[in-house]
Amino acid sequence: MTTVREQALAGLFIWLKDHMPDATVLRNDPLPTKVPAGGLFILRDGDPGEPEVTLSPPRYHYQHSAEIEVLIQKADQAERDQGLDALLQALGHALEDDGTLGGLVGFMHIDTPEFMSETVEGAPTIKAAVVPVILEYSTLNPLK
Repeated sequence: MTTVREQALAGLFIWLKDHMPDATVLRNDPLPTKVPAGGLFILRDGDPGEPEVTLSPPRYHYQHSAEIEVLIQKADQAERDQGLDALLQALGHALEDDGTLGGLVGFMHIDTPEFMSETVEGAPTIKAAVVPVILEYSTLNPLK
C-alpha cells in the first residue's frame, strides 16, 4: 500500500500522461539536452512542507508543493515562445478539469510559473517554465 503522498504524486503524474498525449511526461528525470518535438513535462516531487496538525485523532494536513517543468526546444525564438505558451495553456486546461485528481487529493491548484531559457551548444535553445502545483491532502500518519 502506498502513502497518501505517493498516491497524490503518482495520480498527478498519470493525470499528466493522460492529458498531454502529444508531449513526453517524465517524473524526477534529469534535464535532457534534447527535448522531444511535442514538448516535455517533468514532474518533480517537491516538498510536502510542514503539516497543519489537528488532534483527536491526530490528522496531518499537507499543502504539498510539487513542480512541473515544461520545456520546448525550437530554433526560432517566436516558435519557442508560442510553443511554450501552447503547452502551458494545455496544462492549465488539464489541471482545471478535476481539482481533486479523481479524489486522490482534497484540492489541487497551480501557482504562477517561473520562466527560463537554457542555451545548448550546437542545438536550439530550450525555453522552460517551472509551474508550482499545490496538492492538499490529509493523513493520520505522516509516514503513511
